Amino acid sequence: MFMPFWDPTMILLLPAIILSIWAQARIKKTFAKFSKVTTSKRLTGAQIARSILDTNGLDKVPVNEIEGNLTDNYNPIKKTLNLSRTVYDSPSIAAVGVAAHEAGHAIQHKKAYFPLAIRNGIYPITRFGSWLAFPLILIGFFMASPALIKIGIWLFAGFVAFTLVTLPVEFNASRRAVQILTSTGYFSPAELSGVGKVLNAAALTYVAAALTALMNLLRLILLSGNRD
Repeated sequence: MFMPFWDPTMILLLPAIILSIWAQARIKKTFAKFSKVTTSKRLTGAQIARSILDTNGLDKVPVNEIEGNLTDNYNPIKKTLNLSRTVYDSPSIAAVGVAAHEAGHAIQHKKAYFPLAIRNGIYPITRFGSWLAFPLILIGFFMASPALIKIGIWLFAGFVAFTLVTLPVEFNASRRAVQILTSTGYFSPAELSGVGKVLNAAALTYVAAALTALMNLLRLILLSGNRD
């Protein structure tokens, strides 16, 4: 039996770790590159988000400026669209893409997009479960308690489900963003191509997170089997 945090099964995580490192480097590089390219219309991220929301009957959803970098999000509980400072006031291709993507989430919420409803529904449980899973598994190994180990694995499996259902949510929001920006006629093909590159780079980080979670679950199941 091996320890659940450092053992030969860690080799399963290597592809996911490599992908995660590459994905993070790619999104930072791509965002930095297109943050320096201003769109011809010079519309800021905040203006684009506001326009998309208003056009889709979401005029009551406020667009707020928040601290941080790449901290942009749509809050389905408060029904607020929050853009980081580097996106809110910027007329760059990167800012336009990110703002449109988050507006896409707001549209998903309004239209009750099924994967988003699932993700929002399981989030409170999976957030707690992901925090509790590894301590339970570790205690289970030390106390030779298969029951605790299994509970921990099931809790972590819930978190894995969350990362997997996140993928269609993010891909769909990006697809909506590109379609909406294309329909406005404001942006050239080159600008839309840049938006696509930014959103594709961001999507890769979610793929890496899902793969990492999935590989972690697999190794925990293998370790549990070795314990038996």
